[in-house]
Amino acid sequence: MSSPKSRLSSLLGHFSHGKDADSPNQAGHAGLVNRHTLSPTYFLQRAAAIEPEADAIHHITANNQVLRRSYQEVADRARGLAYYLKKRGLRRVGILCPNTPAFLEAIFGIGAAGGVNIAVNYRLKEDDIAYIFTHSDAEVIIVDQELLPLLRKFRDAKPAVSVIVDTDTDNTEGQLSGPFDEAVLEGLKYDRDTGGKGWEGLEAQAASEDDVVALAYTSGTTAKPKGVEYTHRGSYLAAMGNVVESRLMRGKDRCGYLWILPMFHAVGWTFPWAVTAVRGTHYCLRKIDYGQIWSILKQGRVTHFNAAPTVNTLLCNHPDAEQLAVPVEVTVAGSPPTPHLFEQMTGLNFHPVHVYGMTETYGPITRSYYMPSWDDIPAEERFKKLARQGHGFLTSLPVRVIKNDVPEGTIVEVKRDGKEIGEIVFFGNICSRGYYKDPAATWKLFAGGVLHSGDLAVWHADGAIQILDRAKDIIISGGENISSVALESMLASHPDILETGVVAVPDAHWGERPKAFVTTKAGHKLEGSQVIDWARNHSGISKFMVPREVEVVAELPKTSTGKIRKNVLREWAKGAPRV
Repeated sequence: MSSPKSRLSSLLGHFSHGKDADSPNQAGHAGLVNRHTLSPTYFLQRAAAIEPEADAIHHITANNQVLRRSYQEVADRARGLAYYLKKRGLRRVGILCPNTPAFLEAIFGIGAAGGVNIAVNYRLKEDDIAYIFTHSDAEVIIVDQELLPLLRKFRDAKPAVSVIVDTDTDNTEGQLSGPFDEAVLEGLKYDRDTGGKGWEGLEAQAASEDDVVALAYTSGTTAKPKGVEYTHRGSYLAAMGNVVESRLMRGKDRCGYLWILPMFHAVGWTFPWAVTAVRGTHYCLRKIDYGQIWSILKQGRVTHFNAAPTVNTLLCNHPDAEQLAVPVEVTVAGSPPTPHLFEQMTGLNFHPVHVYGMTETYGPITRSYYMPSWDDIPAEERFKKLARQGHGFLTSLPVRVIKNDVPEGTIVEVKRDGKEIGEIVFFGNICSRGYYKDPAATWKLFAGGVLHSGDLAVWHADGAIQILDRAKDIIISGGENISSVALESMLASHPDILETGVVAVPDAHWGERPKAFVTTKAGHKLEGSQVIDWARNHSGISKFMVPREVEVVAELPKTSTGKIRKNVLREWAKGAPRV
């Protein structure tokens, strides 16, 4: 009679294969036929296999030519870049490009090579760009030719790091092509010369889904930028969440996604992967040109784009703005939008999908879900509800709001009464792994076992959250808490105001008081005193919230992703020069 140990081994053999050469081996899970590692890199290989001739890219190149590429062509180019990187043993790859085909192809090529992509905001100063590429241990940089001068300080400090220049033309070979195209061709040749394994010789399905696929650096407006670690698993689930929450699946009509949001920002909120997962067309843009954007939108092939509220505000108020014949789903995030903006967007046939998140959550992690019952309430109230930050994503866990007047690391939820203020926290699949080479900041980020946002909000009875402010942006005037976000939303309803930014300034009597900086719509004139009079007598703004000062300015200072820079406004309020 066999021993218990051998009987157990025999029984286990019915459920898993051995580790011999003939056994299935799904990306690190030997013999498990019901499991494969999750990596969004696989979406491109899959798209090309299902619909190789589908339009993957539509782009106006740097040499002003229309470039179209099919999914087969994009997959081949990404595969070529992957083999180039593997041939040279390069794993940590920087990207300094606008929203170009090369950027999109690099995201997939780097992932397929088992590498880490480090995309950097090209609007940063040379010092910050040099810091990020140095801190991230970048081994090679893919750079758009126009942006090459921004690498001077980095190249002086790290001359051994190679640079691959993309010329962004419609040529892949010959005089108008460049080093990026040559690297792709070299990689494809290397694959042919070493047995022609194609995708099977790459890592489209990662060796470990918990490995890092990207470092997404924070803006660094108040401190050195931090490298947020995105894993294959988290990126996959965040992208799938966006497929659902932004309604990218459209049946037989594939989506057309317009790249207004920078791809460098939180890996484009994971939309390079999400749009590819549904075989959508990527309409790439080298720069933000509102006239060009309206021209593209009016052609009727774009179904989706993402943009911060300030970008949508400028788009809605552009001279070329008109109601579109075909509706466009617009994912809105980056800073709290106003109900007035959503009303404007809806009038132009933009359908806002309001989401909220941060770099540390792969971009969006909550959505404001439209409820059928809202059809029966006044429009103003409906848009107010839509402007809330809502509920946690399908691929996450419910968002929570916790008390912020308890010891650090203590987790106590606020009442769901829409009144008690607390901090928004997250946990679940689409929280990042932490900060690269910064264990102290990582520990602080996850204190108490949740991911801290630093955003203050209330929690409504229906489970939806609503942001009031960043903790540092709450204005305490005479004992009253004033949300700068709420006041900005109210001021934005003035018929002549385009954008608003509110900060605290010292007050001898009240301690602090709000000061508003506003811009006006094209062709409109406005004095600060007129805004104050309107706020006191016509707006419905509570008396204690009425700003004592309103300054009309030509333009508000913004980050590269469209957020108003409150730190700069505070300096302006102190009398700092307007640069």
